[in-house]
Amino acid sequence: MSSIYLCAISNIKSGACDQDCSFCTQSIKHKANIAHFEKKSLQAILEQARQASALGASGFCLVSSGKSLTPKLLQQVCEAALAIKKQDLKLKLIACNGLATYEQLCELKKAGIEAYNHNLETSESYYPNICSTHSWQERYNTCLHVKKAGLDLVCGGIFGIGESLDDRKSLFSAIASLEPANVPINFFHHHPSLPLKPSSIDANEALEIIKQARQKVSKAKKIMVAGGRAQYFGVGDYQFFENGANAIVIGDYLTTKGHSAKNEISELKKQGYSITNCKA
Repeated sequence: MSSIYLCAISNIKSGACDQDCSFCTQSIKHKANIAHFEKKSLQAILEQARQASALGASGFCLVSSGKSLTPKLLQQVCEAALAIKKQDLKLKLIACNGLATYEQLCELKKAGIEAYNHNLETSESYYPNICSTHSWQERYNTCLHVKKAGLDLVCGGIFGIGESLDDRKSLFSAIASLEPANVPINFFHHHPSLPLKPSSIDANEALEIIKQARQKVSKAKKIMVAGGRAQYFGVGDYQFFENGANAIVIGDYLTTKGHSAKNEISELKKQGYSITNCKA
């Protein structure tokens, strides 16, 4: 697979989340030493969007911490989307802002958001082991709202959080039932403040998970290797593209560093990968 997609993210609201997801440093329950800010400036968001476009990214995701899309946050995301659209950067705009209603998602669509990312994270039966402040069903319902609103659904999960092989099968089955356009595969990145033990997954098992994603969610246009990639696959290691993936997140993640975006683009081209600007 030589033609790949790139996506960049902008962390527009960081930390201070009142949920207790055991894999996430943004939860106030875990007291992790990460950057906290209520609102990234519009100018900073626009600069990140311009950089993403210049690097060849086809997607740009506006991500925020917190349980759900509040009225204040909805306004911020809409303002950012409208401003980015005026720049004519040829980016597919994605929002990732937690639980959302059908009406809120329709507002995002009017502002220029084309896709909404809401991960199921793990199986329905295992979910209570990693979060007690909201339910797996609430997450699934938000995904249904995304589809109803006519937005592309981006829906994946996180691996290495103590889930079983059966949990992974169940998760992929649930994701497949939603027919998402894009499936992000995240790998748990241990932090000392978090209650979860370090992941026992190695690169070979990570590749097997990516293969399963491609097989089980076969209608998805993109299988994206996202969070945790830098910990499992070193600089210049793109063997996951030969195992079902066709997209990656470039640059930094929400609270962790990624590979240098410019160096990565150079390495990808050196290895013969073609970067597509198509907004699939």
